[in-house]
Amino acid sequence: MKRSNAPIFWSLFGAGGVLSALLGPVLVFITGIAAPTGAGLPPTALAYSRVLGFAQSLGGKAILFAIIALFLWHAAHRIYHCLHDFGVHPGTGTRVLLYGSAFAGTAAAAWILLVLGR
Repeated sequence: MKRSNAPIFWSLFGAGGVLSALLGPVLVFITGIAAPTGAGLPPTALAYSRVLGFAQSLGGKAILFAIIALFLWHAAHRIYHCLHDFGVHPGTGTRVLLYGSAFAGTAAAAWILLVLGR
């Protein structure tokens, strides 16, 4: 039986799907509707100093990294399989482009979060 790296991508896809289903609508509501209009949030809820403080804390960095990385891997895997469903049979180049973009975005998020607040 040949070994496969598919379980790694499927687990990242699944975790990203759960996060995007549970947290995506909440993030859209908070950052796109509630904060700009002031509906249910104080005016300083997303003030720069508060958001920066959250992003500089260890827990905040972990949460932001998980959301960014898992959303990217979920999107890459979803796009790959949607191409296949539309009759486009992606080859190795498409895989490298999609999963490489998710990896690059994950690495960039990790680097930015590591240097943030030094």
